[in-house]
Amino acid sequence: MQDIKLHITDREGVTHNVDAPTDMNMNLMEVIRSFELAPEGTIGICGGMAMCASCQCYIESKHELPEMSYDEDAMLAEAFHVKDNSRLGCQVFVKDNLDGLKITLAPEE
Repeated sequence: MQDIKLHITDREGVTHNVDAPTDMNMNLMEVIRSFELAPEGTIGICGGMAMCASCQCYIESKHELPEMSYDEDAMLAEAFHVKDNSRLGCQVFVKDNLDGLKITLAPEE
């Protein structure tokens, strides 16, 4: 079992340094929910199906992420507060190569 360090800035501007496991197939949305970094019912509303953009976050570090899927791209095309570095947290899985990743949660719709 290996944990990686993630630096997550919540919607209040507070940065949390959390240890996330790489052996549980978790995504960023699930990590944010498990550490309660967003109010209940405000993140992962669709359950991680790339259908609501409630888990949109901004990638603030230079980590190489997997290519965006068609569904993720389509959802972000309809979402608010989208930037060039926007990703859906439910579509980014915690892997060893993401150690040190810095993200900021997008504002609520």
